[in-house]
Amino acid sequence: MSKHESKSAETASLPAKSPAKKQQPTPTRREREAQNLRPLVPEDRKQAKREMQAKVRIEQAKAREGLAKGDDRYLRPTERGPQKRFMRNYIDARYSIGELLLPMMFLVIFATFIPSQSVGIWAMSFIWAFLAVCILEAVMVANMIKRRIAAVVGKDKVEKGIMIGTIARCLQLRVMRMPKSQVKRGAKIEFTGK
Repeated sequence: MSKHESKSAETASLPAKSPAKKQQPTPTRREREAQNLRPLVPEDRKQAKREMQAKVRIEQAKAREGLAKGDDRYLRPTERGPQKRFMRNYIDARYSIGELLLPMMFLVIFATFIPSQSVGIWAMSFIWAFLAVCILEAVMVANMIKRRIAAVVGKDKVEKGIMIGTIARCLQLRVMRMPKSQVKRGAKIEFTGK
């Protein structure tokens, strides 16, 4: 008896293994893809829209609150960092004549309604002169802020935008400033670089 015959005899004596029976047919590719799909549009669109709007409102409220508090995460990139925070706090701690610009403009508008032409001319001349004085004061404050920052971090590391930011903040009413004032008037503000 050859080796080949003995192997075939052994395999014949072993019980044959039957393949496991399938419980269900193999799903087609289309059926598999359909199982993985989630609807792009929810079944109840109105409810989904309400939920989305509520979520957006919560996010917006959080962003407004963070902006008002001066949280760097919610500020524009040009307004973030310790230098810009120092600039805001320094301006908020002092009195600025630029804060009177908006009320003065309203007075000038009322003055232009007076029938006398000379009153309107004087009022317009006054508001332009007052604006020039406000901007001059803001430029002086900006240079003072830059010097204080440069004393800590060096002149070459003073960030851009201090001048424009100072002028814009000095010309606003304190209650209208954003981020809101974080310091009291008269507070002593020092720049530490942090």
